[in-house]
Amino acid sequence: MAGRRGGQRRARGLIEAEAAPPGMTAPSIVWFRRDLRLADQAALLAGAAQGPVIPVFVLDDEAPRHRKMGSASRWWLHHSLDRLGEALAARGARLILRRGKAEEVLAAMVAETGAARIHCLRHYEPWWRNAEAALGKRVELVRHDGNYLRPPGTVLTGGGAPYKIYTPFWRALLGQLPPDAPAEPPARLTGPGHWPESETLSDWALLPATPDWAAGFAAEWTPGEAGARHNLARFLPLAADYGAARNLPDIAGTSRLSPHLHFGELSAATVWHALADAGGTVDRFLGELGWRDYAQNIILQLPDYGGRNARSAFDEFPWRSGADADADLCAWQRGETGYPIVDAGMRQLWATGWMHNRVRMIAASFVIKHLLIDWRRGEAWFWDTLVDADYGSNAVNWQWSAGTGVDSNMFVRIMAPLSQSEKFGAAGYIRRWVPELAALPDAAIHDPDESGCRPATYPPKRIGHREARARALSAAHKAR
Repeated sequence: MAGRRGGQRRARGLIEAEAAPPGMTAPSIVWFRRDLRLADQAALLAGAAQGPVIPVFVLDDEAPRHRKMGSASRWWLHHSLDRLGEALAARGARLILRRGKAEEVLAAMVAETGAARIHCLRHYEPWWRNAEAALGKRVELVRHDGNYLRPPGTVLTGGGAPYKIYTPFWRALLGQLPPDAPAEPPARLTGPGHWPESETLSDWALLPATPDWAAGFAAEWTPGEAGARHNLARFLPLAADYGAARNLPDIAGTSRLSPHLHFGELSAATVWHALADAGGTVDRFLGELGWRDYAQNIILQLPDYGGRNARSAFDEFPWRSGADADADLCAWQRGETGYPIVDAGMRQLWATGWMHNRVRMIAASFVIKHLLIDWRRGEAWFWDTLVDADYGSNAVNWQWSAGTGVDSNMFVRIMAPLSQSEKFGAAGYIRRWVPELAALPDAAIHDPDESGCRPATYPPKRIGHREARARALSAAHKAR
């Protein structure tokens, strides 16, 4: 019988696996990726319902290739995995860490442990879809939904086509909501008779060492499921005022849930059910959850959206290149453009791994339209420096700002950073992140050059707003 069973496994493309001991149910592997939680985790719950589970996280830098996780996200990942391991241990399980190409590592683990199957939550980045397809040909892979309000690809037009424009997508998505109530985490977990070996988290060197550029992150963030729930509770009394407060960088009016949602420390359903009845303008926040779903639907249709213009007319756009453009990009990255609101945002990003949403739009528009630098270079910087860097959201947001996306702002609509700064009361925000300007009055701090009081320690504008606008419009005209 053992030989016959092994033959059947080889016929399915599996490596020979050690059978479970007599009387013991074969374990299931639960494959964690961006779903680092125990509550409302459909893959974990399904595996636990079938018997022993082996929770596994694979650090796969091969499948994503140039899209491997950025530096700031790796800082977050280290701490989130640490917290997940503690939570699993408290329930009688362990988190097994392995490194390599996920499909190969997991297929080998099936052979090593005699696991009957692998459970996972579906992911929609193109490299994960490829990995799931390849793995499913080698082992029994059971995929579940649970990272979004509705499974991407299921919100369709009356003709059965996927949406490309956000507003009708959101209307259709609302018709399928609310999501199911979130499931409670398992109280206890059963492990296998023998636990496989695990790599050590510290050996992965996910944290910066010399220099420790993430020294300020810990004061801003508490990665992990408990930290996510704390941030959700903090935001709950603020949610009713979100419509106005979200645009004011000087106050704590945003949810700060984006990295927790990206790493799956909270499910979208948990957030929806916690906030849906908050009243006021909470609908604006729920729409942001919908935008997150929308972004996944876009990369499902257009897997290369993170690196290719959706509008081919922009393929010949005269983006600036060369030494001068590189110097301008470096000044933008360092927060030394001479535009206080832009510089404050870029410095906040470097210090905390995060940037206020309104300021993200201003900073993105600035590098694209004022500096005429290809949006992909700005997106690459955000990919490396954001703790919430998300392939779908990053791609959709940058292509929206650049005017290159399937649903985007027109390129000729050029955001004015100086008036935006004043309009949204960013004086205090600038004082915090650009201390060279802290002594300036509100009337001057948004544009110290125009007010004639720029301190010698603060750089002049890389380019004037009117000059930048004229240059951008000329470039757009040439492209047409």
